[in-house]
Amino acid sequence: MEIARRTLERWLGGSEVTGAQAERTRVFRAGGRTGFGRLRGRLARADRHGKVLLVSLDSGQGFLSHLGMTGKWVRRPAGEDVPYSRARLLLADGSVVHYRDPRLFGRLEVHPADTLRALPGVTALGPDPLLTPLSGRQLRDALGETRMPIKVALLDQTRLAGLGNIHAAEALWRARLHPARPTRSLELPEWNRLSTAIRRGLAYALAAEDGEEIAYVEEPGTENPFKVYAREGEPCPRCGTPIRLLRQAGRRTDFCPRCQPARRREG
Repeated sequence: MEIARRTLERWLGGSEVTGAQAERTRVFRAGGRTGFGRLRGRLARADRHGKVLLVSLDSGQGFLSHLGMTGKWVRRPAGEDVPYSRARLLLADGSVVHYRDPRLFGRLEVHPADTLRALPGVTALGPDPLLTPLSGRQLRDALGETRMPIKVALLDQTRLAGLGNIHAAEALWRARLHPARPTRSLELPEWNRLSTAIRRGLAYALAAEDGEEIAYVEEPGTENPFKVYAREGEPCPRCGTPIRLLRQAGRRTDFCPRCQPARRREG
């Protein structure tokens, strides 16, 4: 999502929004399709908290964007057909910024720019480890004393905002923690390792994925830059043990059974 924020900031910061169009789709769950069509102005700021983008224009208008699982913002020349384009920002330089979402899991909401940060969907989010890196103790306090598996807890956006399925799996591999460990079973040294792993994993992903626009691993032709995600059966890059797959809360989790033992190692 940070890459999406950066690209929108670059595209909209370089040219004025002179028009907007929106399809009649469920990405406008909270309404606002008509309001989206009225968006005009130059970029004032593009913020992000967790998986939510907050875009403010100097006209006082703004919008919230959540990409869901398959949404992305792309820029194309005017007149070029973009499959699954659900909404469009027309720029003065002649280009068009499309919100593309094949499965309609994303969300767009139009609000006055000065109210974006106060929206319930934003204030309910937990701390964002990319905006404010957390120590091991702070991470433990954010996730709380729960029997919930640590991978599932990491995905709870009200506890910790911004980690998606891929980055949670990657962080746990880096920290040598089994994804099914109860959250309350972790000791402080393990929390410290996890805190460091989250920070390093996000930095690695931003460096590996930074580009003109988001490229999802699942898209044909996209190279997988991750250490364990979607690498079931391949050797662990650290110890060579075949990566295994398990399902948690309906999501895939790839892990190394040797590097990430189910029980806490003593000593």
